[in-house]
Amino acid sequence: MTIGILKEPDAEHRVALLPDAVKQLKNLQVATVLVETGAGSRSFAADDDYAANGAELSTANAIKQQADVLIRITPFAPDELAGIKPDAIVISVFQPMGNAEPVQALCQHGLTTFSLDLVPRTTRAQSMDILSSMATVAGYKAVLMAAAHLPKFFPMFMTAAGTITPAKVLVLGAGVAGLQAISTARRLGAVVEAFDVRTAVKEEVMSLGAKFVEVQGAQEDAGAGGYAVEQTEEYKQKQQQLIQEHAIKSDVIIATAQIPGRRAPLLIAEETIAKMKPGSVIIDLAASTGGNCALTQNNQTVVCHGVTIIGQSNIPATVPQDASKMFGKNVVNFLKLLITKDGSLHLNFDDDIVQGSCLTHQGQVVNQRVKQSLTS
Repeated sequence: MTIGILKEPDAEHRVALLPDAVKQLKNLQVATVLVETGAGSRSFAADDDYAANGAELSTANAIKQQADVLIRITPFAPDELAGIKPDAIVISVFQPMGNAEPVQALCQHGLTTFSLDLVPRTTRAQSMDILSSMATVAGYKAVLMAAAHLPKFFPMFMTAAGTITPAKVLVLGAGVAGLQAISTARRLGAVVEAFDVRTAVKEEVMSLGAKFVEVQGAQEDAGAGGYAVEQTEEYKQKQQQLIQEHAIKSDVIIATAQIPGRRAPLLIAEETIAKMKPGSVIIDLAASTGGNCALTQNNQTVVCHGVTIIGQSNIPATVPQDASKMFGKNVVNFLKLLITKDGSLHLNFDDDIVQGSCLTHQGQVVNQRVKQSLTS
């Protein structure tokens, strides 16, 4: 079996597998690992390091033609699919929910594809959960970005010039990114509050030293895999009012709330921003799905009413070395489900993780969640 690792587009500084991960694949008896020349350069992994760990360096076209399993973080655009072996397995982060055109292109090429963002969020699949890994990176770095833009200190200081009060941070959404943001902000000495519609996370938030902002009457769904679900209009009005009350007292807002396959919930209205302190900072991690903030622009930094709003949809790419290490570990753990003891390939669709993460097979969309999102 031949596994191919392609270089990412210019805007993506991570790489799917670092040299250490290649070594792990060779230990799993994978015959050949092909790596595109320069694939790891932006993650500070040299070609020589890949070669030293058993990889063969090659060109993108050659890898597409030879690889039985092709791996890249960035999803393939329809015009990039030409040249890939028809029977190849392609592993990426396709973000297929509601994205009909690229999914149909995968079907038309007859490719078997696995989308790592579809890996079931179960205990057994935790070691393969790229969403949690990358959310950890995003939550951490978001706080550092906020600290760099905030015109005041995060911690309290007792100085000869007087007392400096600590920054007040509001975290919207207490998933993996939100919890990491809380933890990082607390380590930097900020006073932290957090909001989430899921009351189950209240204990986790408080255990990290933050205050939990709770709106009564939230709908929760045990079948949502731990994600938030759409709320009623009455709840949204109460939610927005309470968030505004806390937002205007905050120096920093880290917005992380998202709903899979849908627009991110709008939590910060323009009228709220207008009432915030001049110099305040909003980091919107939901920018790629519309943003939690009404004035967010994806991949841009804007200043409105004296508030800096940073809409960054790919923060993990700004921490390429460790983000690649975490991503690669997830990929290797996933590949272990597809690789037999002799290093050959076997797709066991009786395995719930293999089945749940498979996007297309034999020219058809086979993932039920994606099917529903494309027809709704």
